[in-house]
Amino acid sequence: MKFDGKKIVLGITGSIAAYKAAVLARLFIKEGAEVQVVITPSGKEFITPVTLSALTSKPVISEFFNQRDGSWHSHVDLGLWADAMVIAPATAATIGKMANGVADNMLVTTYLSMKAPVFIAPAMDLDMYAHPSTKRNLDLLRSYGNFIIEPASGELASHLVGKGRMEEPEEIVKAVDAFFASYKDLNGKKILITAGPTYEKIDPVRFIGNYSSGKMGFALAANCAKRGAEVTLITGPVQLPTPEGRIHRYDVESASEMKTLAEKYFPEMDAAILSAAVADFTPESVSDKKIKRGKSDLELHLKPTADIAAILGGMKTSKQRLVGFALETNDEMNHALDKLVRKKFDFIILNSLRDNGAGFKCNTNKVTILSSRGQQEFPLKPKKEVAADIVNELVSIL
Repeated sequence: MKFDGKKIVLGITGSIAAYKAAVLARLFIKEGAEVQVVITPSGKEFITPVTLSALTSKPVISEFFNQRDGSWHSHVDLGLWADAMVIAPATAATIGKMANGVADNMLVTTYLSMKAPVFIAPAMDLDMYAHPSTKRNLDLLRSYGNFIIEPASGELASHLVGKGRMEEPEEIVKAVDAFFASYKDLNGKKILITAGPTYEKIDPVRFIGNYSSGKMGFALAANCAKRGAEVTLITGPVQLPTPEGRIHRYDVESASEMKTLAEKYFPEMDAAILSAAVADFTPESVSDKKIKRGKSDLELHLKPTADIAAILGGMKTSKQRLVGFALETNDEMNHALDKLVRKKFDFIILNSLRDNGAGFKCNTNKVTILSSRGQQEFPLKPKKEVAADIVNELVSIL
């Protein structure tokens, strides 16, 4: 069965679509899941706890404590217990509370304590769904790493027709199943990832560098590790914690140091994703003392750094895959396609500094994946979701 041994917290809010939650709970249980319902007070106006308890064989949780005996319902324990949390239906009010941390009921406190992935299935009238505040709150929830199961179009409770109907229970089950199916699709694979900038020393206090934060590379490492890969992460100077999972992190400063480690570890890898923003030039000589301000201009002589992508492309065997990035400011497509061929990449991720919200330091990115098979364009997304898109493409060719 699809969900054998899985523990699912099913959150239900005050929407007419709450009746579908009974079907959803039954489908999860039929596929082997253990389901614990957490319902908001307004949710109980649409479907009774008795019905849900009968379906799940568990008492339904709604309040922080049991008024009969004073026993406490621990949202922290629920957050540790679950393999997934599914909030269906999710009203505009609950979505707003989740996005902004308004922990005034058991469902939202459980969400804020949740260690497992969270799936949110909105349900509301079309104008509410289209309202800028709702869009903003959903974008915030996506940026936190939650999965939004888009509502369907059709006749709504208001008898208007448009987008806002909670997706059907069968489709929600498919979405959760697809997540768990992909969860370990990199089991046994070894992936090398480069991330962040490099710093090329001028003297003991100055360097040539760039604005890379490393967020994209670290999101890729987290996604690969989550899906079962053993990750070797070579990173330039960044202020980011190592993601959870089987990740071996190596901190370097210069392009030369990154090249040395990439050459060392690449032969044992199944694939490499080169997301680091490696400096193209480095000073010909480095002063061992701080260079003082002079009356004349300072001339700095630079030489090219080693081309890590080209080196690994030359080392690559028929069983290995190599993925590159192209951050461009003009003539983006031609530059990226040229780089794809020259560096022997299996595919390349193109993004442009001309796109708002893309590039260095941002928490979002807008990319196009280019390969010999064609191109895929993606909208602006949180980097965690962009990482999933890139890793999905890698999985498809491994």
